[in-house]
Amino acid sequence: MSKTIGVLGCGWLGYPLARILLQEGFVLRGTSTTLAKLDLLQNKGIEAFRIALHEKQISGPIDEFLHGLDILIVNIPPGMRNSLSESYFKKIELLYHHIRENNVGKIVFVSSTSVYGNAVGPVSEETQVEPVTNSAKHLVKSEQLFFEDDQLETSVVRFGGLIGPDRHPVTMLSGKTGLKNGNEAVNLIHLNDCINLIKSIILNDWWHEIFNGVYPDHPTKADYYVHEARFRRLEIPHYETTIMNRSGKIIESKNFLIKNGHFYTPIRS
Repeated sequence: MSKTIGVLGCGWLGYPLARILLQEGFVLRGTSTTLAKLDLLQNKGIEAFRIALHEKQISGPIDEFLHGLDILIVNIPPGMRNSLSESYFKKIELLYHHIRENNVGKIVFVSSTSVYGNAVGPVSEETQVEPVTNSAKHLVKSEQLFFEDDQLETSVVRFGGLIGPDRHPVTMLSGKTGLKNGNEAVNLIHLNDCINLIKSIILNDWWHEIFNGVYPDHPTKADYYVHEARFRRLEIPHYETTIMNRSGKIIESKNFLIKNGHFYTPIRS
């Protein structure tokens, strides 16, 4: 009998991920906070639920969504940097209790490389987390909540900057001047490789693991974003010319590559 997978958060990543997993023969459930997305999910063969997480309650039929799931993919971002209008961890903690009540055994928790904070140089899954922003601190607490429960089989995916259809940071940098971080390395991953990494975890039963998700190509921000702007015929960003040696962190997807995982979609145009 086909396993049932739930994708909590069918947005930019979750929706195409759910469609790929459906093609792999799994039964899929997905959630969204908007009615229009629910119709889209249903039309693609994904059982749709309107669910929203809050600090003190979860809106929507969360227990109906979770009941009978073999695997749950938690794909709910905490928000931008320090601006958390509600406690992300409290939302996840409330979700966690519903997960335990419904006996969901396997969890893929989508996190971020922001948990490594201001680390410098090569960073792997073995590197100690040192979150700086509020959102990163909440992500670390959420990761630990699942990992410390021996009754759950949890794997965490820490993605770098996400790029893909209608999403690329160069659009926000275009035309800006006086940028000071041009000597830092980029740590990016394309949507296609995000999906492939999560799919690989599920198909290979890679549980109780941490995976960094970053394409193994790390040009400097100045070189990369100027090139990408020119490729897209956008106004180029201007970085200060007093750039010395490379700095910042270089995220290594060590665990995935050791397991013979592959990245297929280059970050350079």
